[in-house]
Amino acid sequence: MNAPARFFETTAPISFGGPQAPSPLAFRWYDKHRIVHGKRLEEHLRFAVCYWHSFCWVGSDPFGGETFLRPWHHGTDPMAMARAKAEVAFELFRLLDVPFFTFHDVDAAPEGKTLAESVQNLNAIADIFEAKMAAQKVRLLWGTANLFSHRRYMAGAATNPDPQVFAYAAGQVRAALEVTHRLGGQNYVLWGGREGYETLLNTDMKRELDQLGRFVSLVVEHKHKIGFPGPILIEPKPKEPTKHQYDFDVATCYGFLERYGLTKDVKLNIEQNHAILAGHSFQHEIALAQALGVFGSLDINRGDDLLGWDTDQFAMNGQELALVFHEILKGGGFTTGGLNFDAKIRRQSIDPDDLIHAHVGSMDACARAFLAASVMLDSGVLTDALKERYAGWDGSEGRAILAGERSLADLADRVLRSSTEPQPRSGRQEFLESLVNRYV
Repeated sequence: MNAPARFFETTAPISFGGPQAPSPLAFRWYDKHRIVHGKRLEEHLRFAVCYWHSFCWVGSDPFGGETFLRPWHHGTDPMAMARAKAEVAFELFRLLDVPFFTFHDVDAAPEGKTLAESVQNLNAIADIFEAKMAAQKVRLLWGTANLFSHRRYMAGAATNPDPQVFAYAAGQVRAALEVTHRLGGQNYVLWGGREGYETLLNTDMKRELDQLGRFVSLVVEHKHKIGFPGPILIEPKPKEPTKHQYDFDVATCYGFLERYGLTKDVKLNIEQNHAILAGHSFQHEIALAQALGVFGSLDINRGDDLLGWDTDQFAMNGQELALVFHEILKGGGFTTGGLNFDAKIRRQSIDPDDLIHAHVGSMDACARAFLAASVMLDSGVLTDALKERYAGWDGSEGRAILAGERSLADLADRVLRSSTEPQPRSGRQEFLESLVNRYV
C-alpha cells in the first residue's frame, strides 16, 4: 500500500505571521525563534505530535464506529499500511515544524503472531523512522509500549495474576525501550493502562503493587544496562479503563516510587485530563511534582468539564495554561521533557487539514500563555506575594524551627511566655486572581 500522494491540502510548513496574520494556518503567537528567559520559544515548549491519536484513532466512540476513513486503516498488508502511515506522519511533522514526536510500539507497527514477529515489525518501521529523522529536524521525545489494548492484558500487564503475561510485557517493553534508545529518544514512558483493579473481590493489592514495583525496577535496570540516558516516566491516571489504577495521581505515584526506591530514575509525565479525573487541577499536579522532585514531562490536552472521562481535546484554555507555564518556568523549565499533544480531533472533524488546524491552534494557545507566564514571573506578581506570605519562615525563628533547633516544649513555652496572640492575615485570593486576569 502506498501513502496518499497528497493527504493534506496544505503543502507549505506553517510559519509565524504575528497576531494579525490573515491566514488561518499561521502562528500568531508561536514565534519559535523568539528569545524568552535566555532560550528560544521552541526550546522552552518542546512540542511533540503523538502518533496514536493523530494517525491511529479512527474516529470511533462507544456508540459509533469509524468516521475518519484514513487510507492506511484499510488494506490487507499490515506492514504496508504501517509504512503508509509513517509517510503521512512525517509529512505532518514537517508541516507543523515540530521538534519532536512520540509513539507506542503498536501505533508504529502491527503486532505479529508472536512477540518475535512483533519485535521484527517494530524494528523494520524504526528503520523507516531513523531514515526520515536523518532527513528532517524532528526527534523522538519518548517512546512507550502498549500494554493495555490486547486481550492478554485484560487483567493488567505488570500486575497480572499470571507471571507469563508479566514476562510477555517485559519482552514488549524491552523492545520498545531499545528502539527508543536507537532513535535517540529523550525519555521512555511506562503508561499503566490497566495496572489497577475492577473489584477487590479478586484482587491481592499488596501482591500486585510488589509486582509493579519489580517491573519498573527491571525497566530501570535495563535502561542502565543499554546506556539509555533519559529518565523513565510514569503517567498518573486515576481510572478508565479500570475502576481504580495504582498510578492514581502525583501523590500516589510518589509514594509508590519512594516505597520501591525508584525516585532517582523515574519521573512523572502529567496530563491535564488525568488531573481532572483525579479531582485535581493541572496546576496542582505540576506544582506537587515540582515540590517532590519528580516532574518530568507533560501531555498537553484538556478534558470536558461536563464529562467524566478522558476526552483528550486539544488544549486551548489560556488562563489554565498560563498558570501551568508559570509553575514550570518557576521550577526551571523542562530538561528532557516537553509538551506532547496527547489529543485527538473530534470525530466530526473529518477533513485531514483539521488535524493541522488543531495543532496550530493549540501551539498558539500554549505560546500565548507561556509569554504571559514569563511576564508574570519577571514582574513577580505571584512570586512576590508568596514570598511575603511566608516571610516569617525565612526569619531566624522560622529557620530554627525547620532546622530542628526547637523542640515541641520550646515552642509551647515560648507561646506561654508571650502576651501576644498571633493575628491571621488575608490570603488575598480575589486580588491575586484579578492580577492574573491582567496578563491573560
